[in-house]
Amino acid sequence: MHYFLVVLLATAGYFIGTFPSAIMVAKANGVDITAIGSGNPGASNVARALGMKKGAYVYGLDALKGAAATALGLAIFGNAAAFWCAAAAVVGHVYPVTRRFAGGKGVATASGAMLVVHPFISLGLLLLWALLSKTTKKASISSLVITVLLPVCIALAGKPGWEVGATVGIGVLVVIRHIPNLRRLRSGLEPSLPSKPT
Repeated sequence: MHYFLVVLLATAGYFIGTFPSAIMVAKANGVDITAIGSGNPGASNVARALGMKKGAYVYGLDALKGAAATALGLAIFGNAAAFWCAAAAVVGHVYPVTRRFAGGKGVATASGAMLVVHPFISLGLLLLWALLSKTTKKASISSLVITVLLPVCIALAGKPGWEVGATVGIGVLVVIRHIPNLRRLRSGLEPSLPSKPT
């Protein structure tokens, strides 16, 4: 029964992750976010298309998805279920069955999830993301750096090995989704974030 309920929670986490934050915010502003820029329905593409404020709004909604799913698992069954729900929410964001498995890249959703289980590590990495984004103007660089550093920080904090493994697994998914960004970075075609917070 315990495992069955965890599966139910993870399933709920997956569907929470499918909520199309970027698509809804962009549509409210008269834009099909999947048809402009990188075509990615995520906070960075919205920021480039509609300004940093709209991008931050999408980030907040996507992070809330991860946080809500993770908090649900944590409240009912503790840390292990929280990580299952966190991973499920990220998968739901990246591969939403409601949109033919064409979703975002999972960074914001994963960061919201980690804020629930490791708030201090997550806040530190978010500050690093902001600093790198301001310096490089490339959201992909910032996202990849904090994705790689997350399991390292969790290991250095002395957390259980399974938590390190779970964040490595989530990180692999995020890195795979950033392969097109890596190609654009190598060719010098990766778009920059806007300079003004409009």
